[in-house]
Amino acid sequence: MNSTASLSYCPDLLQYSRRRAREVMVGNVGLGGNHPIRVQSMITSDTRDTSACVAEVLALAEAGCEIVRITAQTRIYAANLENIAREVRAAKCEVPLVADIHFKPDAALEAAKWVEKIRVNPGNYADKKKFEIREYSDAQYAEELERIREEFTPLVKLCKDLGRAMRIGTNHGSLSDRIMNRYGDSPLGMCESALEFARLARENDYHNFVFSMKASNPKVMIEAYRLLVARLDEEGPDWNYPIHLGVTEAGDGEDGRIKSAIGIGSLLADGIGDTIRVSLTEDAVHEIPVAQALAAPYNEFRPCIDPSKMDNQISAIQDPADPALSASYDPFSYERRRSSMITVMGHELGADRTVRVFTTQERWNAVAHKINGMGDFKPEIIAEKSGVLEIDPRDAAAVFALNGELEPKLVTVMDGLDLEVIHAFRTLASRVDPRHPVLLKDTLHPPHGETDFAQALLPAAQNIGSLLCDGIGDAILVRGEAAPGQSLRLAYNILQAAGSRIFKTDYVACPSCGRTLFNLQSTTQKIRAATGHLKGVRIAVMGCIVNGPGEMADADFGYVGGAPNKINLYVGKTAVKFNIPEGEAVARLTDLIREHGKWVDAPDPVSV
Repeated sequence: MNSTASLSYCPDLLQYSRRRAREVMVGNVGLGGNHPIRVQSMITSDTRDTSACVAEVLALAEAGCEIVRITAQTRIYAANLENIAREVRAAKCEVPLVADIHFKPDAALEAAKWVEKIRVNPGNYADKKKFEIREYSDAQYAEELERIREEFTPLVKLCKDLGRAMRIGTNHGSLSDRIMNRYGDSPLGMCESALEFARLARENDYHNFVFSMKASNPKVMIEAYRLLVARLDEEGPDWNYPIHLGVTEAGDGEDGRIKSAIGIGSLLADGIGDTIRVSLTEDAVHEIPVAQALAAPYNEFRPCIDPSKMDNQISAIQDPADPALSASYDPFSYERRRSSMITVMGHELGADRTVRVFTTQERWNAVAHKINGMGDFKPEIIAEKSGVLEIDPRDAAAVFALNGELEPKLVTVMDGLDLEVIHAFRTLASRVDPRHPVLLKDTLHPPHGETDFAQALLPAAQNIGSLLCDGIGDAILVRGEAAPGQSLRLAYNILQAAGSRIFKTDYVACPSCGRTLFNLQSTTQKIRAATGHLKGVRIAVMGCIVNGPGEMADADFGYVGGAPNKINLYVGKTAVKFNIPEGEAVARLTDLIREHGKWVDAPDPVSV
């Protein structure tokens, strides 16, 4: 299947409606059905250390985590899940436990005896991954599928007999050679990999499973989940399995939260997602409030359109004189909206020009004295002086007048409307001529007075980042954060995370887990300190080999745990330095960057 032209993943791209999924039970916690969006996380302790694992599980449950995952690298590790589960239940904690399985079918069979759910990754569960380039004949492809059937079916039958749930969790970074060589390193390959395993489960009348399509690149992740849902709908109404959302290797701090909000938030806004995990390179308990904040608007969702005005609003949107509304973009393949170039305050925007950063006159005045020292976080255009036209995209007369203009006009959505931001700008993009550039806003209801940066960050990233990943937007304006400097930094970091404007080093850093072979948090900070000035260089920091080379497909350099306290360094997906002592590895990484001509000395700090 090569065409997505006839596929649909969402009943209405211009209005929220949650996808209806069948109920899947994970212990006593329900997914899909009428259940809320569930929050989960993963512990980082060595699975053989019972007391440490139990302490982490209890801490996560206390923080509000509803499902807890534990790695089980081998059968020996998996066997200790019996002790962990027993002690967690003895502590009167009923949070369901999940075994994270990679490579070892025997570990999965052992783990299923003791925990409520098994996560398998189709790319490395009984499948080959050696980064070999070869052509598979249909017969060879079928032969490998039969081998997978033999390895996977015993687990399916055991989970069915014991009432266990399963996650068929595809990772962009760990597609098998067989899938890679037939479908490429693509969302389509991710979907096909998962569907193969789902068909094997269904052959045995086993349906207590969920899907995931995780990637470190939000665009890839969004497209993969959309394609998966479209494919499930195409398979038939009984393929309505719940969906687990996550951006893998999101990183830490502000960047990790922004990247997670873009990927997870975009899909939640489209009604996709029954359980989520925010993967941060931080202590796992810090993931929970972020995930809860992303899920809360949809667990509490009430349509913002006033039912008493519904008829009038629908008639305004669906004016019979206008062509039928449809998405202005292909949801399965990124392409930037084809606007015309215009010049505003000396800056070119629109067409293929840089996505510009706006601010208000008040905030410009507040930072004017230090603009020369603001580095990459400078404001570029003042909204009040830009000539931007603000309209209600439902107003047929206003849209008709704008489309009648001879010259392209910068346009945005009017403040104060009873519309969700993403749907409002999608409606705008679908109704106005593509030649008119669009200024995106993070909110249509800007706050007054001081704001909480943590609360402003996630909605801004979700709303603006989601639209940028759809190819909509030629300039952005962040107003949910009141502090001028912080709002500008947030704007630029959203552009970076969405891949729309690269102005600093980009990091792909996995969350820690029991497989990790070094301290990810401290190591990531050391690498940031040494390389944070390398604009446009992408560095992957991976705790182990599970997703390392694959998830580094877009990275220039990789720092991967190869053995305890030993590091392997990569250029792209190729390992070039092996078993480097951890204490030397950061310096060796900078040497490697120099060898490949990507190094520049850090600039002297500018006093402001």
